[in-house]
Amino acid sequence: MTDAFIYDAVRTPRGKGKKDGTLHEVTAVRLSALALNALKERNNLDGHAVEDVIWGNVTQVGEQGACLARSSVLYSDLDERIPGVSINRFCASGLEAVNMAANQVKGGAGEAYIAGGVESMSRVPMGMDGGAIAADPYLAMKAYFVPQGISADIIATEYGFGRDDCDAYAVESQKRAAAARAAKRFKSIIPVKDQNGLEIMAEDEMIRETTMQTLGGLNPSFKAMGEAMPGFDAVALLKYPHLERINHVHHAGNSSGIADGSAAVLIGNKEFGERHGLKPRARIKATSKVGTDPTIMLTGPVPATERVLAAAGMSFGDIDLFEVNEAFASVVLRFIQAFDADTDKVNVNGGAIAMGHPLGGTGAMILGALLDEMERSDKETGLATLCIGSGMGAATILERV
Repeated sequence: MTDAFIYDAVRTPRGKGKKDGTLHEVTAVRLSALALNALKERNNLDGHAVEDVIWGNVTQVGEQGACLARSSVLYSDLDERIPGVSINRFCASGLEAVNMAANQVKGGAGEAYIAGGVESMSRVPMGMDGGAIAADPYLAMKAYFVPQGISADIIATEYGFGRDDCDAYAVESQKRAAAARAAKRFKSIIPVKDQNGLEIMAEDEMIRETTMQTLGGLNPSFKAMGEAMPGFDAVALLKYPHLERINHVHHAGNSSGIADGSAAVLIGNKEFGERHGLKPRARIKATSKVGTDPTIMLTGPVPATERVLAAAGMSFGDIDLFEVNEAFASVVLRFIQAFDADTDKVNVNGGAIAMGHPLGGTGAMILGALLDEMERSDKETGLATLCIGSGMGAATILERV
């Protein structure tokens, strides 16, 4: 099979995903077009230079509906002959878009693709699209459905993570993100500008200083919905009768914030790079996706990592750096616990707890962050992985070239 290389990766800053967020005035299609234009300009992509744009987006309604990928191509300066397809694998949509593009290149279905994703959560709130997993009584009962926050609390209960453990992880994420921003480590960020070329936003908006004492004053976010009668805790305990109760430890400070943002990755084979005079930054060595228990839901990074390592013929110790999406603190704590991972190799520049989680774009964002850090610290291999709603996981291994 043909090798698939990453030639470039860009992302917008992450803005607060509420009406008072700086990026609220910028639509998802414009955020997407900004990322696409940046790749075009940085890499001289004239004409029908790529086979397709594969674009992750979770809430595909309203402004984000009607094949946002194609709309974004037409809104951008890319050639109109380039098609676009929108995909939804929930929180891993941006990474899955990259994985799909890489595997298309490896299989010979085109020389190059742009892949990534977007979410404008301030304009198109999460859940606006409905969904059978929560709304269809038969499916909800069959899958023992609970909201993701309850799932995160189940992980904490099942694997022994207390409130202090989760808060301490969140404090560290904020410290690392603030240090990375101050040191300008996020090389893939492109500024968001308005129609007149005036800068709206150039850095991530949600990073803040916090302490254990500050977080200790926050009430658990999912306790009320869990303990209401009948509530989601009762559903969880039917599924996991060995647990006496669900320990509610997550809140706004140790969970990912809702955010606006977009990211794009240019992927191609060797011939594409040579034709355009581009030097590859990394090779996509292996990809994986898995299904997991839909109630605890967010444990997918562990089996997805095991699967991608097996596909690459590698062991956990072969990986130099890890990006594990910080949907909730317990998700990353479980990953670290499962592999006895060195915390100095995991999310070294912070994550979504500090910077926010623009659902459809986050997967491509953490892949770009991983690549930036691999280059900065001169590391050879990196692995990115995300938990996914309804019980799934996805992972990607990069190898510098």
